[in-house]
Amino acid sequence: MSSKNQQRLSQLITTFGPGSMIDLPTRSVIVGGLNRWQMRNNTWKAISEPRLVALLQKFLSQEGRIAPDTVITLRTPPIEIDALRGREPDGIEVFVFPKWFTCEHIETIPNANPERLGRRLVEWRDLEPAGGKRKYRTPGKLSDVTPIRFVAACKKAHIQDIDWRWVLHRGVACRQQMWIEERGTSADPADTLISCECGRPSLSLQQAFVPGSLGTCHGERPWLGTDVRETCTEDLKLLTRTATNTYFPQVVTIISLPSGDDDLSKIVARNETDLSRVNSEEDLRNALKFNQKLDEAFRGHNPTEIYSRILSLRRQAVSDAEAPPQLAEFDRLASSQPVIGENSPASVLFAETLARPLWDNNASTDMAFVKNLVAVHRVREVMCQYGFTRFEAAPTIIEEEFEDIRLAVDGAPLGDPIEWLPAIEQFGEGFFIHVDGLVIADWLGRPGVQARAEELGKGFARWRASQNGASSGRFPGVEYVLLHSLAHALMIEVALDCGYPASSVKERIYAMRDPALGPETGRYGIMLYTASAGAQGTLGGLVGAAVRLPQILKGALQRLEVCSNDPICSDHKPDDRNDDRALHGAACHGCLLVAETSCERRNLLLDRALLIDTIATNTAAFF
Repeated sequence: MSSKNQQRLSQLITTFGPGSMIDLPTRSVIVGGLNRWQMRNNTWKAISEPRLVALLQKFLSQEGRIAPDTVITLRTPPIEIDALRGREPDGIEVFVFPKWFTCEHIETIPNANPERLGRRLVEWRDLEPAGGKRKYRTPGKLSDVTPIRFVAACKKAHIQDIDWRWVLHRGVACRQQMWIEERGTSADPADTLISCECGRPSLSLQQAFVPGSLGTCHGERPWLGTDVRETCTEDLKLLTRTATNTYFPQVVTIISLPSGDDDLSKIVARNETDLSRVNSEEDLRNALKFNQKLDEAFRGHNPTEIYSRILSLRRQAVSDAEAPPQLAEFDRLASSQPVIGENSPASVLFAETLARPLWDNNASTDMAFVKNLVAVHRVREVMCQYGFTRFEAAPTIIEEEFEDIRLAVDGAPLGDPIEWLPAIEQFGEGFFIHVDGLVIADWLGRPGVQARAEELGKGFARWRASQNGASSGRFPGVEYVLLHSLAHALMIEVALDCGYPASSVKERIYAMRDPALGPETGRYGIMLYTASAGAQGTLGGLVGAAVRLPQILKGALQRLEVCSNDPICSDHKPDDRNDDRALHGAACHGCLLVAETSCERRNLLLDRALLIDTIATNTAAFF
């Protein structure tokens, strides 16, 4: 992208990744796929994260998006560097989309009876070349144009311009001027009409929402190229170009863990990307011979020993990929070790298990549910995008490890073929709360909690039944909803305490147990952290708040006692079929909802009635 149209690295992994649409001052564009990213030397950085690579290769090969023998690497998006000799900086290619525009000049529609006003509907190829195709020459003047608000897409994430001539004329050949009429000020689809000078009856956009009215999908994937398409038999659906359901990135986030305690393992981990294609000791010897960086990194180590360690770490990464990433993260953070990781600038994790008297000294809030409190001084988060959907957000890799949910949407590829994926690494700090499984088990045994769990489970079942094909999946458990709600309450309060904006604080919820075993054997915990891309960390305000956890928790619970939307908020029933908030208990923007960038579940599965007594429920409170 040019220097006048820049995006942050994190935006290219989430909001504006391949296949998304961006409004520019004069037109709308669709971001090109990975094959359109200008990945020249010195414009990107390789990211080493073996656990994530193994997880992605397993998932994408199962989904058929890559061949089983494909070796995936992680790279940052291209970073703008100073232009050389007047050359434009490296960036990402974009394509004009949609290619239908509406003139801003309002005119009287010819041959209309009765007389009506409208704006011309024109195509990209008809715009004036002079001035960068920003205007259309109408009789007597030049009119500015804006891209039309509507496109067509299918559940496989294909997207295309609506063939307005076909939709209106149903195959009858006609090249006369088309018009768009907007009646009133509400922008209601029923008040927006498409018409033609030939006298064909007008078509309202409300009619375009009828299944089958836009025809069959052509399988177009314009983010991979203007002529790239595949066979598709799905019906097209009307999609508002700027609506939130046009693009849902499939992103997986992982917390980095040390690969090993010895120096050689650390060196191998740091150079994992350069070693990704080493499949024999001979390959390694050639790599050491021709790659000066590797030769210097492994100087003093025997190639046989190095290759043995590479194989060992790869086996460990594959083994880790067989289980949800949170399992390994939890086991490391909840190990009760005084020091976790290493305190060094190159370390990916450094944390300390705090002695209880440091933070639970004469606390006015009962902290018996906390088994351990861990101050995470340094944490590395790696975020990678591996696909996207439209219309509905598909479950992430990690969600699928817990829930076998298949929505009626399919993830689209970021490139063709896929040999690497865009990722960013962020460093930060936070704290981890290890919640005692015995306390959770005692709480789950209360009749009021069981009744509330049944209500939340019925709401989940109602939501699942409404998802157009999502016939499987399970409720993640009332203990997950409890910890998730607690995390949101703490995020809101800790932002006031430590000075970070609430949108910069993230959560990581650990609520895992074998269904065949009792809840006291589960892994329960919460990590709140903040991380920043392109920096060696953050300012330490969040890790410093760990010792004040009792005071922060007390303030958070007091804020939840009454919501500004009570009694509507507290009276909400998840299984109420007259309400569309089936995945919420007592939760709304006035009490528990936070910025969606901070929440791992898109602000779903929340209920403050599990934390404190509300004016409607007083039998399920944990505190």
